[in-house]
Amino acid sequence: MIGFFIALISGALMSIQGVFNTQVTKDSSIWVANVFVQLTALLVCLGAWLCADRSSFGALFKVEPKYMLLGGAIGAFITYTVIKSMEMLGPARAVMLIVIAQLIVAYVIELFGWFGVEKQPLEWRKIIGMIIAIAGIIIFKWK
Repeated sequence: MIGFFIALISGALMSIQGVFNTQVTKDSSIWVANVFVQLTALLVCLGAWLCADRSSFGALFKVEPKYMLLGGAIGAFITYTVIKSMEMLGPARAVMLIVIAQLIVAYVIELFGWFGVEKQPLEWRKIIGMIIAIAGIIIFKWK
């Protein structure tokens, strides 16, 4: 149950962050905003590490396969694409499309067992759920 609430908080924070970042971009540029976002994230993470963790950064050299270390680089492009989509579509439409894309890609990753994720069987109820979510976007956008 705690995982459920953490996911809800994550989604809410992602939406708020996207709006904030889009506003910062209006007074600077998309890459200046992105650098600031990533820099402040680094500072928060370093502070949390100093207060709570202090495990060795050397453990990163043990990560296999090495491409798994690309999460931060992907994060820079996530920030960029969230800012651009919110700027072009508005927060509600952008977030709906982002969430549907996340859902579809996550399910494909599970189906094929990519990136070390345990392979899951195809479930029609999940496919139907995605179709309903896509229909919801169409209804939401319909004028």
